[in-house]
Amino acid sequence: MTLQQHATHGGPGWRPRQSTHREDVETGSIWRSCGSCSEVNNLLEVTLAWPGDFAGTERTPDDCLMFEWPDLQVLQKQTEGIAKFYEQAGVTVHWAPAPHNLPNFLFQRDLFFMTPEGAVLARPGSEQRAAEARAAASVLAELGVPILATPRGSAIFEGADALWLNATTVLIGMGLRTNQGGADLVAHVLGEMGVTSIPVTLPPGVQHLLGIVNLVDHDLAAIRADKVSDELQNILHSMHIEFISCAPGEEISERLGMNFVTIAPRRLVMPAGCPLLKKELNAAGVVVHELEISEYRKAAGGLGCITGILRRQCASEGDSQI
Repeated sequence: MTLQQHATHGGPGWRPRQSTHREDVETGSIWRSCGSCSEVNNLLEVTLAWPGDFAGTERTPDDCLMFEWPDLQVLQKQTEGIAKFYEQAGVTVHWAPAPHNLPNFLFQRDLFFMTPEGAVLARPGSEQRAAEARAAASVLAELGVPILATPRGSAIFEGADALWLNATTVLIGMGLRTNQGGADLVAHVLGEMGVTSIPVTLPPGVQHLLGIVNLVDHDLAAIRADKVSDELQNILHSMHIEFISCAPGEEISERLGMNFVTIAPRRLVMPAGCPLLKKELNAAGVVVHELEISEYRKAAGGLGCITGILRRQCASEGDSQI
């Protein structure tokens, strides 16, 4: 007489996993279908934080890393306008509830970095923003997005310091908000996916890597001429990425014209009121949409900062896009 072995002990009813984690993510069978390996492939899903009444009476804007308090009603109208634009462009918007007393939660791009297999959670560089990582983790978990890693020890990392140059290469900026430990963690996670990381040191007076380089197409980027290093320009050249060199001035430093979001190759949305930059982009064959973000600028951020990238189309670098 043979005893039947139960499934839990490996018997006939046991069903071993057949798919990889990446397949689980890409198909949406277990996790949410999410991820990115590009800054320019068609944008499909984002997170936005709804602005709450965040100005505590005992705090100053500088305490909260802002220039001045935004007008809440105007800010909320601008947020609605941004969400409406994305939705009309075919981008799904997921709302991230802003926790009380965490005003910089507005800036979703900083709080995670998407890979093809899920998110690397940020560990913000300032005490003021430290608790935002826990709130961001809750949002990602609620959406069903896998969190692949969280910086530990003294490592710090913010998502706007990592940019996809192509499907196998990520540029990581180290400076005020991302240190060597944070860069090493991201490089380790990406290395397991066969992705190469290139670290670069950011100059003083720059919040993030996104503030000095932003991709428009697989072979075109905008760079901030007064802040970009020869090292970074050489990296772009080596990757066959040409660039539009943006001269210092009000459109770049005050109106945050470079803080745009590419929604498809050579199609982007940027802050209104930057006619010179818009002209340069148009001359390069870029379709430009404009949105008003005056209240976000008071909070020291722009369109790129507030847009958390959850998903871009998975397509080869040569595929036709929108």
